[in-house]
Amino acid sequence: MSNLSSPFVDMVGGAQGTAVKERNHSMSTVTSTSPDVTVGRARSRLAKTLPRATVSVGVLAAAVTTAAAAALRGGGAPLAVHGRIALASFAQITFVAAVIGGVLVALLNRRSCAPRQRFFQVTIGLTVLSLLVPAAFADTGASKIALVGLHLIAAAIIVPVLAGHAD
Repeated sequence: MSNLSSPFVDMVGGAQGTAVKERNHSMSTVTSTSPDVTVGRARSRLAKTLPRATVSVGVLAAAVTTAAAAALRGGGAPLAVHGRIALASFAQITFVAAVIGGVLVALLNRRSCAPRQRFFQVTIGLTVLSLLVPAAFADTGASKIALVGLHLIAAAIIVPVLAGHAD
């Protein structure tokens, strides 16, 4: 064991009469030759398939809600909110809702520590809000019930599929 003293040890120890010895302290440096290193979570398999799943579930939900709307209209339900709703509108709005859900999953996967739980919380809230529109503004009671049912059908198809991609 060597008995090397340093200026700090001498100063703190209060050694009187000891001369401060100058020493040449060399420092080591570690350099990296690798390119830019990014620290973050690697994309999971689920995140890589999210765009495809979003489009697929959007097309499926759009087809189902449009077919259900056509069946309801054929059965006599007016499906009207301040005027008749075109069948193509059911497909368009349902597909857009699925895309919004896919973007929400991608955002939560990046920003949340519990993305699946947050996704369910947000989608439940958004589904409730979407039910308020037909319940408040539909022309007839039959339209209100039919449109609320179509919203629930779309949510029942879209939410579980997208929630499966929240990791």
